[in-house]
Amino acid sequence: MNISNPIWRTALCLALAAYAWTTPASAQSYPNKPIKFVTNFPAGGPADFLARSVGEFITSQTKQPVVVENKPGAGGNIGADFVAKSPADGYTVLFGIDTTFTVNPYIYKNMAFKPADLRPIMVMVSSGLLVGAHPSTGFKTLKDLIAQGKGKGLNFSSAGSGSPGHLAAEIFMDAANIKIQHVPYKGNTPAVTAVLAGEVDAGVLATPGMLPHVKTGKITALAVTSRQRSRSAPEIPTVAELGLKDLELEVLYVAMVPAATPEPVVQLLQKAFTDALKRPDTQGQLAGMDLFYEGLIGPDAVKRLSDQSQRYGRVVKSTGMKVD
Repeated sequence: MNISNPIWRTALCLALAAYAWTTPASAQSYPNKPIKFVTNFPAGGPADFLARSVGEFITSQTKQPVVVENKPGAGGNIGADFVAKSPADGYTVLFGIDTTFTVNPYIYKNMAFKPADLRPIMVMVSSGLLVGAHPSTGFKTLKDLIAQGKGKGLNFSSAGSGSPGHLAAEIFMDAANIKIQHVPYKGNTPAVTAVLAGEVDAGVLATPGMLPHVKTGKITALAVTSRQRSRSAPEIPTVAELGLKDLELEVLYVAMVPAATPEPVVQLLQKAFTDALKRPDTQGQLAGMDLFYEGLIGPDAVKRLSDQSQRYGRVVKSTGMKVD
C-alpha cells in the first residue's frame, strides 16, 4: 500500500502500530460508565442518525447510556478538536464526515488539531450528493442550471466552508466553467432549508436531506453525484451520465477516537459498530436514506481517507477553494 499523503502517513503508522498490540486487559471492564458520541454537524443529518442508531445498540448490549452531543461549526473542526483533546479511553467518540480531515487541512490556515490526532474506528457508510434547485428557478435539467451559470451566475448553499457541498460547488465551477456564489450554512439541514425557502438557487447537498423534499415537489432534482443512481429515486441521472464525470463525489461518514485510544477498546467499538449497522432494520433505514454500508476499519479506513485527501488537495490547489 502506497500512502504518499503526509497528512495521513502518521495516522496510518499509528493504526498499524496499534494493531500489533492485542493484550485485552485494558478492555475487560469497558464500558463501565456512560459514553459520549459527538457529532460535529447539527442534529438531523446522517451522522446524527448513525450516532443515535449505534448508541442505542451499545446501550442495549452493555446497559451503559450513550449520550449524543452536537458540536457543529468551522466545517466540523470544533467537534473534531473537542474529541481530539478528550481522554483517549473510548468514552468520547466522534461521528462526522471525511471532509473535516480530507479538505479542512488544506483550506484552514490554523487548525487546532491535526488529522493524526484522531484515528478511525470505522468508515461506516457513504452517500452521494444531490444537485437540487428551488422550483422558482425553472430549472428542469442540469443543462438549464449550467446555462444560467454561464450567464448571470448562480448561488449555491452548502453545509459550511470545506463541506462536501462547498467542495462540489468548486468542482462544478471548474468542470462546467460556470459562475457560482457559495453561501455557507451551519450544517446540511439549514443548507437544505435555504434551497426550500428560495434563499439560494440550488445546492449540491447530502442526498438523504434532499430526497424527502424532492418527493413532495418542493425541490427539483437535477442529478446525483454518486457513481450509481439513487436507490430511493432511480429516475434521477448521475452526473457521469450527463457528461460531468469529474463532479462525481461521495461523502464518507466516519467514526473517530483520539489516536492513543487502546487497541482492545477500538476493537470492541469496531465490533459494536459492525453489529449495529448490519442489523436488518438498520440496513433498511440506511437504504431509505440512500446510505451505502462501507464498514472499513484499520489500514483500509486510513487508506480510503488518504485517497480522498489526495484528490481533494488537488481540487483545492486547482480551484483556489478557500474558507468564506
